Amino acid sequence: MIHPHTELRFISDEIGHGVVATKFIPAGTITWVLDKLDRTFTVKDFQKLDKLYQDILDFYTYRNSKGSYVLCWDHGRFVNHSFKSNCLSTAYDFEIAIRDIHPGEQLTDDYGYLNIDTPFRAAEEGTKRKVVYPDDLVNYHKVWDEKIAAVFHKINELEQPLGNILPAAAKKKIDDVIHGKEKLASILEIYCPKK
Repeated sequence: MIHPHTELRFISDEIGHGVVATKFIPAGTITWVLDKLDRTFTVKDFQKLDKLYQDILDFYTYRNSKGSYVLCWDHGRFVNHSFKSNCLSTAYDFEIAIRDIHPGEQLTDDYGYLNIDTPFRAAEEGTKRKVVYPDDLVNYHKVWDEKIAAVFHKINELEQPLGNILPAAAKKKIDDVIHGKEKLASILEIYCPKK
């Protein structure tokens, strides 16, 4: 489930639609949580589908660490890619804002950690990286881990509209990490090696 202070908006002809903040979302806010309405398709499920459905899933899903296709039921599936993303996924089935997100600004992910199958050239942003590759998670996880770690401690200090749908196990992990009982799990844990 995507953060409730967002809406789907048309961005441009090149980009299409995107998810835009309607209110200020501070760094450390949980911006998305895998919830009970999201649908997971195993590779076998995917292979049994008509090509039309496979194309839809290829476009609107991400791959989890098991290689399954996860389709968000709400407008979370419209979060666009950016090499300067303001949200990052965690190993705990939720995403977190890694910097403040202002009203009218898109929520963005770096698709490099979504276990894509095929490289693609992204929109120009003036960054060194120009192409998203299937192994970006292996190559950039340390950078992303640092960005997550820099704001993770804020989770319990902020209003978390999605906090009530976090599974109890995820809440315990958050508390254990914040209180130094457990090390923050690396984003690399969500990597699915290509077969």
